[in-house]
Amino acid sequence: MKSQANTQTMKPATAAKKLGVHLPATPAEFQEGVVTRAELNELQANPPEWLVTLRETGPHPRPVVAAKLGVSIAGLARGGVTEALTTDEIEAIKDAGPEWLAKERATQAEVRKETVRIKKRNAERTES
Repeated sequence: MKSQANTQTMKPATAAKKLGVHLPATPAEFQEGVVTRAELNELQANPPEWLVTLRETGPHPRPVVAAKLGVSIAGLARGGVTEALTTDEIEAIKDAGPEWLAKERATQAEVRKETVRIKKRNAERTES
């Protein structure tokens, strides 16, 4: 007897996260249904116009905003940014160069340096 493989599905919120878009900005049919793995792969391979537009202009979810600003998500919160932002809003923050942004970028740079140092130290330990 042959068993049918179950189709893997995910909630729209999960799919939006994987696509790097803000769920409330997606079309209603995307928000209301479930997304199969095959549909997600198709959206990634051949994004429809709405997905291309969302990725270009936003609104972007906080992880994307943080990456575009070069800070952590916690750094966004400390800077008072708690909502999704459009690309224009992100550029306005960059152009304004607020003090919190400079401070959070410096903090992020230190974290990255420390991560590299620890990885290097651990690699040296395993070689020894």
